[in-house]
Amino acid sequence: MARFWRVRDDGIDIYVRLTPRASKDVIEGVEEKIDGRPHLNARVRAVPEKGAANAALEKLVASFMGVPASSVSVVSGATSRLKTVRIAGEARELAARLEKLVEQAR
Repeated sequence: MARFWRVRDDGIDIYVRLTPRASKDVIEGVEEKIDGRPHLNARVRAVPEKGAANAALEKLVASFMGVPASSVSVVSGATSRLKTVRIAGEARELAARLEKLVEQAR
């Protein structure tokens, strides 16, 4: 499976499929779309109004990765289910942590 993130000079970008109005806030693992592009599946209780679901996603990703919420931001797809979430920090360390966490979630 291809990676669902991209390494940047200042951190990593994660490709996420977000489902709002869920029963709980959770990261469900990695899924590959029909076109072969993988993404991280996430669900949040927040509704997709006034940025509430995006804010909940940022908080969820920060908690999952063990980084400050201020280092996580939705940089693409603000009104779409498919989003790009940027995590600022040391890219290699973040990528290794992400691989480990996703492997543990399987």
